[in-house]
Amino acid sequence: MAKRKTKSTFIGLKVTSEQAETLAQLQKALNSPTKTAVLLRGLELLASSSLPPTPPAQPTPRAAPQIATSLELSQIEAEARHYLNALAQTRNRSEEVMKQMVQELAKVDQTVDKYHGDRNYLIQILLDIQRENRWLPRDALIWISQKLDIPLSQIYHIATFYKAFSLVPQGRHSVSVCTGTACHVRGAPRLLEKVTDTLKIRPGETSSDLRFSLSTVNCLGCCALGPVMVVDEEYHSNPAIEEMEKIFSACE
Repeated sequence: MAKRKTKSTFIGLKVTSEQAETLAQLQKALNSPTKTAVLLRGLELLASSSLPPTPPAQPTPRAAPQIATSLELSQIEAEARHYLNALAQTRNRSEEVMKQMVQELAKVDQTVDKYHGDRNYLIQILLDIQRENRWLPRDALIWISQKLDIPLSQIYHIATFYKAFSLVPQGRHSVSVCTGTACHVRGAPRLLEKVTDTLKIRPGETSSDLRFSLSTVNCLGCCALGPVMVVDEEYHSNPAIEEMEKIFSACE
């Protein structure tokens, strides 16, 4: 509520009661040697009290953010395109994987149908799938289990019992070295060392490009030719390194 102003005898100004009290005190001080200075100070106080309050200082406005340059915009656009392309490729790969899986299971269906869905032909069905894929994919085994109504554990028992089956991807070309007694005496360890040095893989391994798989066998039934290396069912008797490199190079 605004304070009521009253007329003061002091230089004819209209002042509030507080201001009048201040002036009264100043009038008492006029008898002092510094009456002029006191009077001027009183007028200053009176004038300042009549003025509207000084508005609070406004905070200094922040500098406007810099506008992105054309180079920065180009970089942002390039990154956006990169992520969009990556997303599209991921979707395409997912679709390709699904299509490939459907095709593989369709081949499994054909193999099972070839044996009229008879569960007694399980080993022969597994051999056909192994020959087609060079290994036994898990999806194929699950599909066979459902088609023939055979427990998956039983199928895995057979797949791990016979060495002809593999549960991991195998190379497009199989390489075997006989380490039986006759071949061992004739230098099979040295032949195996040359093969591992040339292919850069050890027995039981597959090259990273899925080109070769290396294994050892106990006997190939051709002891007189030992030591023997077999590449895709073709026998080679103790090949030299140069001959071995030609054999491997001929494999696609």
